[in-house]
This record gives sequence, structure tokens and C-alpha cells, in this order.
Amino acid sequence: MTSMDLKLIKMLNDHYWLKQNSVVDKIDFKGRTFFNKYEKVAKPLNQSLINQHLKKEITIAHSLINSRDKVENIVIDYNGRDPQRFYHKAQLLLREEGYINFTAFETKTQGHLHLYIHKGHTTLQEAVQLGKILSMKLAAKQPKQWRMFPTTDLPPEYNILNLPYEIYAKERGASWSKHM
Repeated sequence: MTSMDLKLIKMLNDHYWLKQNSVVDKIDFKGRTFFNKYEKVAKPLNQSLINQHLKKEITIAHSLINSRDKVENIVIDYNGRDPQRFYHKAQLLLREEGYINFTAFETKTQGHLHLYIHKGHTTLQEAVQLGKILSMKLAAKQPKQWRMFPTTDLPPEYNILNLPYEIYAKERGASWSKHM
């Protein structure tokens, strides 16, 4: 995967999250306790760090929510067993809903996908609402085997995703969209 491929998701690169071998932080959130293994590094994410991640020497995650509570992407974190079927159903739904820019990336685990829906500058609340709507519509077509990000059910430190490893499929303003 190239740096150009990662630019497709417009991730925040003014900081990054580095996975540690032990618990870094204990977070109490809405009556639950979370043990965080990711340490926030307040340095810019650069290509050499990304290359180390791609070689699986380190694990790096990026934030989905910026400092002004704005979101660039709504992400479906698919953890099922049939990524082809999931992507096909999700692709049809997203086209039907009018989303023409989205990219699916492979994660470290075989068969798992991160489907980035490129929404642009969106408030956190609007992104969460859109994510819930998309999730409900997708759940009507197949068994629910995914989580939506961003979410307000988890602390902000958990609204992060590992950098992807490979592109699974991408959709960029397809020619069919002009006929809708």
C-alpha cells in the first residue's frame, strides 16, 4: 500500500496512537472501565512510521474525531466471515443512499474489513446518527457482524482505528452516479 492510498481516507496526521504491550491508561466512561493499550503520541504521523506499521513491526492507529469534534469518515468495522458478501451488500446500500466515495481496506485479521465512507467535515453527532441509520439499513439485509465508528458509546480514546494494510476495494464518484 502506498501513501497515496492512505490519503484516500483523509486521516488526522497531527498525532497518532501507538499500541503498547501493556495497559497504558485506565478510563472510566459511562459506568464502565476501559483499559487502553494505545498511547497517544503528539507528533505528526510520517511515512517511516507508516512503513514500520505495514511491515508489522509496530501497530499504529489514527483518530477519527479531530479536536473540534469534526469527522471526515464514517467507518464500518466488519468482523464477519464473508467479506465479499458484506462488501457487495454495503456497496449497493451506499450507492442507493447517495454515497459515491468509499474505500474498503483489509485489516490485520484475515477477512475483516474497514469500510471508510468519505463524508467530509461532519459534526460528531451527525456522523453517529448517519452511522446508526446505515447500520440499521445494512442489518436488514444481512446478519450484523460489524461496529460503526465514530460512536458515543465508547470514550474518545477508543474512537481510533488501526491503519489499514491493503486496499480491498474503492469507489470514487462512479459514472453511474450521474444517472441517479
